[in-house]
Amino acid sequence: MTQARATYHEPVLLKECIEALAIRPNGRYVDATFGGGGHSRAILKELGPEGELIAFDRDADARHNAPQDPRFTFVPSDYRWVRNHLRFLGKLPVDGLLADLGVSSHQFDTAGRGFSFRFDAPLDMRMNQRAGRTAADLLNTLGEQPLAELLSNYGEVRQASKVARRLVQARATQPFETTGQLAAVLRPMARRGDEHGFLAQVFQALRIAVNDELASLAQLLRESADVVRPGGRLVVMSYHSLEDRLVKNWMRAGDLGGKEEKDMYGNSKRPFKPLQGRSVQPSEREQSENPRARSARLRTAERQ
Repeated sequence: MTQARATYHEPVLLKECIEALAIRPNGRYVDATFGGGGHSRAILKELGPEGELIAFDRDADARHNAPQDPRFTFVPSDYRWVRNHLRFLGKLPVDGLLADLGVSSHQFDTAGRGFSFRFDAPLDMRMNQRAGRTAADLLNTLGEQPLAELLSNYGEVRQASKVARRLVQARATQPFETTGQLAAVLRPMARRGDEHGFLAQVFQALRIAVNDELASLAQLLRESADVVRPGGRLVVMSYHSLEDRLVKNWMRAGDLGGKEEKDMYGNSKRPFKPLQGRSVQPSEREQSENPRARSARLRTAERQ
């Protein structure tokens, strides 16, 4: 493995994720977000000769990190289709499912992918570059009101209507094509001292919309009840409140909106039982060594 591949992505809370899975040497596990393969390699170290690991990733670049191991299967697909793929492979049920959500360091640091405002690059943001619309397509075609809703719902952008109006005005003069062009339009609208945070919110909103991330997560969570065997673990790490809210609601209530359903005897019908009251967060040392770990929240639940 080259140094470039070795540093593709530095896994956050790696030890905690592996411990949360409670890996059985002969068990079957899913890494729903393969990326650089850091979590997968750690899981394989815990598995014996009879163990199995199935990894998913819709980013074609991730395939290059796949280990040559007979216990490992790589599926080039969005994790939202995990149940169908596992059924096709004859790999149901599994003993544990791990999902490290968000964008990999590789995606952020590769200028041409368009995920970061640190570079001037094509305004792409697609995790699957064979997919349809790009961030530029969204910015240049959405109406002002839908654009405002996108910024508010996915980026929690303050004064989203005002921002959307400015973006629509700017594209009338010149359609958006690059991250640098978008950042230049946005910077004068940022509050003093909060330029980085403001740009991050807008870019996050566009990225989530382009990749339909919340819908994918919602489907993964719902399907996890059919994928993970009783006694198995669901381990999910999120990086912003929109993701974490869905994960917390699902684990605690068995409902993405947080409304717990009970049977006629008052017993919960939720498929999973949370294994901790609060999310696990990286230590100050890990946050210092890896700034991208600062917003990470790890939650674990056991299939009932």
